[in-house]
Amino acid sequence: MPPTKAGHQLLNWASHIDTNTLEQARETASMPFVSPHVALMPDAHAGKGSAVGTVIPTNRAVIPAAVGVDIGCGMIAARTQFTKDDIDDLVESTGTGLDVLRHAVEAAIPLSPGNYNLTDALDKWYAEPKIRELTELAERNNIDLTHSPKWREQLGSLGGGNHFIELCLDEDDRVWMFLHSGSRGVGNKIAQKHIKIAQKLCAQWHIQLPNKDLAYLPQGTPEFERYITELRWAQRFAYLNRAEMMDRFAHVLGAWMGSTVEESERINCHHNYTELEEHYGKTVWLTRKGAVNAHQGVKAVIPGSMGTRSYVVTGKGSQPGLCSAPHGAGRQFSRTEAKKRFTEADLAAAMAGIEYRHGAEWIDEIPAAYKDIDQVMEDASDLVSVDHVLRQILNVKGT
Repeated sequence: MPPTKAGHQLLNWASHIDTNTLEQARETASMPFVSPHVALMPDAHAGKGSAVGTVIPTNRAVIPAAVGVDIGCGMIAARTQFTKDDIDDLVESTGTGLDVLRHAVEAAIPLSPGNYNLTDALDKWYAEPKIRELTELAERNNIDLTHSPKWREQLGSLGGGNHFIELCLDEDDRVWMFLHSGSRGVGNKIAQKHIKIAQKLCAQWHIQLPNKDLAYLPQGTPEFERYITELRWAQRFAYLNRAEMMDRFAHVLGAWMGSTVEESERINCHHNYTELEEHYGKTVWLTRKGAVNAHQGVKAVIPGSMGTRSYVVTGKGSQPGLCSAPHGAGRQFSRTEAKKRFTEADLAAAMAGIEYRHGAEWIDEIPAAYKDIDQVMEDASDLVSVDHVLRQILNVKGT
């Protein structure tokens, strides 16, 4: 759908949006260094400081809290050579179900917050090349990671909340591996450190802010340069974290199917990050807080909720949309509200036909807690084209 003007320097693509989210977006758009405008994605909902689903172009400044605390959070998807018939034949011939594969995935990829990838059972998957790359990158840029002494062990772990691992089928019944995760505890520590620095500096400079979480770091200051350096490290960590889990997923799936996975396509994209880009003829720092890169021809993946479809897309390079697109369905109820409204039985009904981890701890992730992903994608029709529609047959979530 075409955007609507929702205030000074604010364009909105969301057909369903609440007043709190709009007000947060207007506050962000009011910052003096925001130009040419803020783009509010179809999945937008209220967040910390800035709304989730906000695309923010800034001139010579970055707002650390707008990037968020899960720096580099995003999606990875890989299409395999397998089909639904291959899975059905295996299940029929062995008498085993997808629960066997789910348990194998849970054993191979640490799921919960605080879990690490270095256990005896996982030594053979130890991500030595990825760890080496990140270590060298940190040393080369004098990045102090003493706040996260276990960061190496965090690489290859999922995390909780809305992070997930899924086995999906596309419109031609081809099998895809799909997962969502970010920079784990180390990214959070980096983000929290620089959010506090930005707030302290703005207070020292007596800068009046609409919201303290819109505190910013001006380009040209040592604090800005240090943040960007550590931000880029955390974004790389998140990218490699997803790659490591996908490598493990492929290993487990191949072992279960009795044949090594052959990937015909792999897409790994951030949806919480900042990067230098050119828009309307100017170079800006573009922060995508809950949005994917949708430049012309760029591939991305947009998940629904744990019981609804997801999409593999190609960007259309929309100039008003700042070459961006939504990052998912977007919440319509908070976690607290979802737990009040829904039951474990409601979740089971929503997940009918999907192999998943049963339990009350995932009620707040029920599909009804999220916006209608099909409406979100309709709203995004001038931002991306749809290449594949995925439906999950197996879902794994952290606690």
